[in-house]
Amino acid sequence: MVFSRVAIALKTTIYIDGYNLYYSRLRGTSFKWLDVVALFRDVILAVQDPSAEVVAVKFFTAPIKATYARHGAESESAQKRYHRALKLRHPELVEVIQGFHILGPSSLPRYVPGQLPSKADLHQVWMIEEKQTDVNLALHIYRDATRSQCEQLVICSNDSDLEPALQMVRSDAPGIAIGLVMPLRDTAKEQGVYSNKRLTALADWVRHHIRDEELGAAQLPTHVPSRKKPVSKPSHW
Repeated sequence: MVFSRVAIALKTTIYIDGYNLYYSRLRGTSFKWLDVVALFRDVILAVQDPSAEVVAVKFFTAPIKATYARHGAESESAQKRYHRALKLRHPELVEVIQGFHILGPSSLPRYVPGQLPSKADLHQVWMIEEKQTDVNLALHIYRDATRSQCEQLVICSNDSDLEPALQMVRSDAPGIAIGLVMPLRDTAKEQGVYSNKRLTALADWVRHHIRDEELGAAQLPTHVPSRKKPVSKPSHW
């Protein structure tokens, strides 16, 4: 559905759930060096709401821990380079807002096909948890809406944890438009993955997927200039 108030230039802030975007759409692809401004402002909003005036892009994430990352210290370095490249490319727009990860031992029931979990069959595992990212995302959405920092919120997430925040925006700032961009493949339905109905019910418009060609058209330059040496795309990306 194309937003109906295209004639009005709505001041728009884009909120990106970095964890959800990565694991639901970018993981396993060659599109990780993504220019989020080019994708959301110049590709998606150019069609969905071409008059929108993007005033901020907020990227919510947490620093990778090299101790459990697939590529170790190189994964940690790659993430730092990516965040730096985004801010260098769009210094007036992009803000990276970070939570943190915790890693520790935990006891969980062993999985046995066809059986319910049993507390009598617990096993020690490493538990990795992302902290504060969802809270930061929800609070920024609500604060920006109620302080009239923007007139339209465009949110990239399929996480139902955002439902209370969007309900409160609808109640406390009813004039704010809400757009949702689901970080899903265009083949998601065929794989049994769907847009979260609890979120879509609260939106003015919804984009249900992001296509490969859109991601491919919105990549950062391989080498992003800086005052010193360029910030380069990681070799394993």
